[in-house]
Amino acid sequence: MIKVDGQVGRQPPAIINYQSLITNQEMSSWEKELNTAVKAARKAQDIILEYRESRAFEIDFKGENDLVTDADLKAEQVILEIIRDAFPGDTWLAEESAEELKLPEGRSWLIDPIDGTTNFAHGFPVFCVSIALWENGKPRVGVMLEVNSDDLFTAIKGEGAWLNDQAIAVSSLEDPANALIGTGFPYNDLSLVDDYMVYFRRLMDYTQGVRRPGSAAYDLCCVACGWFDGFYEYSLNAWDVAAASLIVQEAGGIVTDWNGEDHWLFGERIVAGNPSIHHFLLNHMQDVFTAEDRAPVR
Repeated sequence: MIKVDGQVGRQPPAIINYQSLITNQEMSSWEKELNTAVKAARKAQDIILEYRESRAFEIDFKGENDLVTDADLKAEQVILEIIRDAFPGDTWLAEESAEELKLPEGRSWLIDPIDGTTNFAHGFPVFCVSIALWENGKPRVGVMLEVNSDDLFTAIKGEGAWLNDQAIAVSSLEDPANALIGTGFPYNDLSLVDDYMVYFRRLMDYTQGVRRPGSAAYDLCCVACGWFDGFYEYSLNAWDVAAASLIVQEAGGIVTDWNGEDHWLFGERIVAGNPSIHHFLLNHMQDVFTAEDRAPVR
């Protein structure tokens, strides 16, 4: 057994070498999906690192300040190939090929081949592969691989969350004055930016600090393992948060929209943290932002 934050955790699900065949008949019902996601993330990592080392990639714009590179497209392609080969009946919602922003019925994979593309394009070392499986509107499996550090975060619904081979848990910190908060700044929707900066200033007064690494998937996983005590952002897409939010929840954290409700996957408003810091962040949101601004977009 593994001790985490004073509690005893379970052994991690078996994550096999991604080049091996899955033959263990005693795996839990979701471990084939987990290992497929890990295999896909590792293959995507190989591609991304090749592009990073060569610096031979083209940068295009999907919208204002919204970058896409050759590496995004190639990484998404290989992820989809691996998932389709393992689960030909499943659907998917992937950042670079999504035609509409809604969760398909049944089993669906939510994929961000590079969360933090702007970081990647500039050579800043925080960018991630994010892969989640949702079934009937509920998260089942989440994988987030930070490409540079090789940190692999995983979760299976009801079975805990893991960083590499160690069980993880959100922090137990209760006093906001000692909290470290993660956030992000939207690049294509500045409609809330004035109040956003008021809120940011409030957190500067009431917490130990605010950090902005530039990848929501990474930020959420920092909450899951206790590096951050809380996180908030707006103007995010479902593939940014689908995997890492499950990892936070399985690590004992809380994930909601800005009204404290469950409309965060497509609502473009998210706040996460350990129970105490989540409550703190949510209370101050209700002071700073109007009900209209807190409302989910979809």
